[in-house]
Amino acid sequence: EVQLVQSGDELRTPGASVKISCETSGYTFTDYYIDWVRHDPGQGLEWMGQIDPEDGSTKYAQKFQGRVTFTADASTRTAYVHLNSLKPEDTAVYYCNVEDIYTRRFWGRGTQVTVSS
Repeated sequence: EVQLVQSGDELRTPGASVKISCETSGYTFTDYYIDWVRHDPGQGLEWMGQIDPEDGSTKYAQKFQGRVTFTADASTRTAYVHLNSLKPEDTAVYYCNVEDIYTRRFWGRGTQVTVSS
């Protein structure tokens, strides 16, 4: 069974950075891209980008380029998203997810990031 376990909720001040983890199990880590999206009630669901754990190649949505970094550690089967220069509008729930060969998508539970002074 594919499972994605995300790290806990975070509170940050503007200008700070945050790193969220997504520990995977139940499949071969390098088989599936890992996507990151965020949900803000005002903006809806935003796709941030993805990482290929096999070679570490990444693709970023234009909106997040330069502020977001995806990494993946095959030894711990864990993916990370690092977001810097946080703004209040980055307040959202952040999700990792993967799609298997049957086009089933599996999601982490979400990590609430709150940016407030």
